[in-house]
Amino acid sequence: MSELEPWMKLALAVLATWRVTHLLAREDGPFDLVVRLRVRLGPGFFGKLLDCFYCLSLWVAAPLSCLVSRKLIELVLTWLALSAAACLLERIGGDPVVIQQLTQPQEVGSYGMLRTEENSMDGYCVDSPNERSSAGGPV
Repeated sequence: MSELEPWMKLALAVLATWRVTHLLAREDGPFDLVVRLRVRLGPGFFGKLLDCFYCLSLWVAAPLSCLVSRKLIELVLTWLALSAAACLLERIGGDPVVIQQLTQPQEVGSYGMLRTEENSMDGYCVDSPNERSSAGGPV
């Protein structure tokens, strides 16, 4: 079997990082094995680690970066790049944001008033909280 091209190793490592991280952080797993693992780990460090996709992607990317790079500086950069790529894939593939148009209130008057003249406090005009005046009404 021939050696894979470097870009192919990187692409496979990116996809593998996202897949394993997504499995551990967001899915139940086959036969609910991942759920059982999360329950067993509880609220401690490792249990919280499985709750955070972004944190977990760093840990999953670490061994995979060894498959792509050999030099120390490249290894560190590949490790961070794999985690970043997994995070970007998670954001892109997340639940879609649904934007719904707000319903507009029905227009009740030609001036955009909320009340029509028919239901505007029986002909009273409110000038201040303590004073009411009307043409022919009580003062």
